[in-house]
Amino acid sequence: MAVVKVIEIIAESTESWEAAVQDAVTEAAKTVDGIQTAYIQDFQAILEGNKIVKYRVNVKISFIVK
Repeated sequence: MAVVKVIEIIAESTESWEAAVQDAVTEAAKTVDGIQTAYIQDFQAILEGNKIVKYRVNVKISFIVK
């Protein structure tokens, strides 16, 4: 049996939702080993003058606890 822990990170990027997810995973990997999955719960676009200026995601990252 494995014990899995889930943390939640909100990340954003000026490039894309994919870049925001990668930023979340990169940040989590600084202190967490053994990341297994990244579940994207929510997407949000921040607008200025009818133009998307930031892509924001709510990411749930799971990893095995040793």
